[in-house]
Amino acid sequence: MRPMVNAAPSAARLSPPNGVLGANFNGDPKIMTWAGLEQAEATWVRGFAAMPDFDEGDKEDSNSHLAVDTLLGAVNRDYGAVLSLKFPYFPKKNEPIPRPGTEEMKKDLARVDAVLTKVMGEVDLLVIGNEPFIECPEDDRTNGAINDFYEAVAQHVIDYRTKKFPDGCKTVLYMGALNYLDDPKWIHSGTERWMKYVRETPEIEGTDIHPHVNKPDGAQVYLDYILPRLGDKKFLATEFSLVHLWGDHLEEKIPAAYAQKYKVPADTEVWQVIRNALDEAFPKERWYDFLRESPWFEGNKHYLSEQMAKFRATEKLAVATYGIGQDAAMSENEFTEKSTPWLLNSIYASATVRPEPNGHAAPNYAWLEDFKRAQTS
Repeated sequence: MRPMVNAAPSAARLSPPNGVLGANFNGDPKIMTWAGLEQAEATWVRGFAAMPDFDEGDKEDSNSHLAVDTLLGAVNRDYGAVLSLKFPYFPKKNEPIPRPGTEEMKKDLARVDAVLTKVMGEVDLLVIGNEPFIECPEDDRTNGAINDFYEAVAQHVIDYRTKKFPDGCKTVLYMGALNYLDDPKWIHSGTERWMKYVRETPEIEGTDIHPHVNKPDGAQVYLDYILPRLGDKKFLATEFSLVHLWGDHLEEKIPAAYAQKYKVPADTEVWQVIRNALDEAFPKERWYDFLRESPWFEGNKHYLSEQMAKFRATEKLAVATYGIGQDAAMSENEFTEKSTPWLLNSIYASATVRPEPNGHAAPNYAWLEDFKRAQTS
């Protein structure tokens, strides 16, 4: 099955998405620019919005409100748009996930309604949940609470869409997203029920997955789990990367050629170079030399296009999206050997590389060209 060609933004919405690659800003739309999307030849955009930011009376200046507004702006520019609804009950709030019928559940549904009034019929894909099994307490993952909650939210969204758009609606619904399926302890009664609900609920188009892995073929375990359980449904991969492979190399010595060229002590470790780039952004060629001379990165610089080929080969992929930029969460805290190096994934490198002469964020090494290559390959 040939993927839809991302020739121009207007092409993104002519038919249901099939094997599309888009850009993901997660929860920080400020890292994305229309010029950057155009340079990357992207035609789809994805972000998430945290539901607690939509309480009545709250100021509409949060990243979550901006995420919704940005996606609506993308729609107006003829980009395809994917919005994930995030319910961060853990670890940020460290609270049990609400039970249907409770006052807390009613509050969440009111928050959902505040978003639905803006996006239903506008965005192309609405994903119910961001990373549900991470964003709830451990006990609630297997005691039925997480499934009760997200099934109740899904039914509420389905009912809203049916009532407001009785003649049909462009916004289709997915459940999302499953994490850590490469770890057996994250596959259990909760994930089984999740997939059963996806498979058996006509109004749900499929599930999302977030395969952040430590080896080039690491996402295969995710596919092996979901594909037999999808039935005739499809899947999204709104986040995917080799971030854990990068993390495995943070405490290695830097490449000798890099150390010699830039007069850096030979015993400097990878994480220290990244920290130095965050403290004072590097010239582009220095950052490129660092990654180009690192075998663990250079040998995987086509991961994005290679993984997209694997997703598309299933003939079940609707949309995958890849990180567009280095957001504040990647750089605002002191970077150490224990940090998760998300910033190595990004298409643009606003935090570790000096801006281009025109003021735009410089492309991160490798990913911009691989992203463009992956549009049609």
